Amino acid sequence: MGSLRPKFWELPLDDLTRDEWEALCDGCGKCCLHKLEDEDTGAIAHTNVACKLLDPDTALCSDYRFRKLKVPDCMRLTLRIVRDVPWLPATCAYRLRADGDPLPDWHPLLTGNRQAMREAGISVAGRVVSELQAGPLENHIVDWPGEEPFELDEE
Repeated sequence: MGSLRPKFWELPLDDLTRDEWEALCDGCGKCCLHKLEDEDTGAIAHTNVACKLLDPDTALCSDYRFRKLKVPDCMRLTLRIVRDVPWLPATCAYRLRADGDPLPDWHPLLTGNRQAMREAGISVAGRVVSELQAGPLENHIVDWPGEEPFELDEE
């Protein structure tokens, strides 16, 4: 990773370098979990079922660099779409900074490690099952701390 400017996370998202953008991620793993959408209401239900590349014990992608080759529908979060992804967790650094909010006290950029994030119940490490072992997603619906169920806007 290239050099990171001091307190780069306080800058507007469009001022970040690619390395700074990548470093902003807290690594919670929530965006790598399967979601279910109700066809009638548009409501999204979160599950504890992880993408096959997510390590359930660490909440880290086992092949981040080549994830799109192995999981074609893996979404690469960019500045252009960060405000349009309705299922990003309320705790997501990209979502918070896009709204002009500061990083939470537990964020690894502020603490220097991932332990505070785990203690705050934000990380999915140790709380998920791989899609390779899960079975039906309907059996794995969860409510994550700090997350509200939401409905997509109907147009």
